[in-house]
Amino acid sequence: MLASHLVAPGKIELIEIPEPVLSPVTRAEAGHGEIIFQPETTCLCGSDLPYFTGSDEWEIEIGHSLHEMIGTVTATNGRRWKAGDRVLAVPVMQQGLQERFILDEARTIPIATNIPEEHALMAQPLGTALFALKKLPNLLDKTIAVVGQGPMGQLMNAALSNLGAREIIGIDLLESRLQISPSMGATATICNQHTDPISAVREILKGELPDIVIEAVGHADQQLNLCIELCRQAGSILVFGVPPETIDQVRLRDLVFKNITIYSSMNPDFNRDFPLAMQWLAENRIDVTPIITHRFPLADIQQAFELFRDRRDGVIKVIVEFPALKQSR
Repeated sequence: MLASHLVAPGKIELIEIPEPVLSPVTRAEAGHGEIIFQPETTCLCGSDLPYFTGSDEWEIEIGHSLHEMIGTVTATNGRRWKAGDRVLAVPVMQQGLQERFILDEARTIPIATNIPEEHALMAQPLGTALFALKKLPNLLDKTIAVVGQGPMGQLMNAALSNLGAREIIGIDLLESRLQISPSMGATATICNQHTDPISAVREILKGELPDIVIEAVGHADQQLNLCIELCRQAGSILVFGVPPETIDQVRLRDLVFKNITIYSSMNPDFNRDFPLAMQWLAENRIDVTPIITHRFPLADIQQAFELFRDRRDGVIKVIVEFPALKQSR
């Protein structure tokens, strides 16, 4: 079967590896049954890019990097699923770029059947957004700036709109992303490639700064200092984008003097957050159609990653289809 091998920064190859084999001894009594999972529909995430680009943030291994996927249980030694069941799965350490792999059944949830599967797939990233937003104070009537209008920034817009925010200001360097933002819930947009975002936000909010600022960029391009500038006195910042291990020259004194509260977020709950996101999608609270912009077969995974990395052609969310998808139809 095929799996990914990152042979050089920005260079991915598909290689043959052995098929996974389950332990014959069930672990279900301890609540840890395992499955062999066969991906069918997956998508790229910003947190996959450090592996692809060869940064030194994380150790690179076979199977890097995919972690948002829907597919089929082909075998199990547990009791939660049976062979042939179709689930949303999140592989450990993002090593999902394999045609089949072993996974703890606790890292899976059922999929909604009344929406397209590529929409149900968005329950994984949306679940991470909902988990993060639950940490914030009441969002009803709040003014919020979302820095970064990539896939996660767009899902933040939609979730905030559902939760009753008064103003949702999307901020990004790319006009192409901002064109999508209003359809995902943003009430205003700012391209900080050409415009001073502080002045623009004050104009939108009649001289004020936002109650809450969400950092949805992360990694080497993180924008924590901009978030500190944007946040009002005694406001809150949600650091959602995965940051590098250390950040130089953070404006910590400004953060302290403004009495800003910082929230962070990682590792949503498989029993609460992903199922809640799936419920929202099944109830049509959020239409993710605008953010699904490109599709590639697994054979073209190199081109998919290059497009996503380079942010070309209005790319937001890139779907990757595994060979098993055709077999399931």
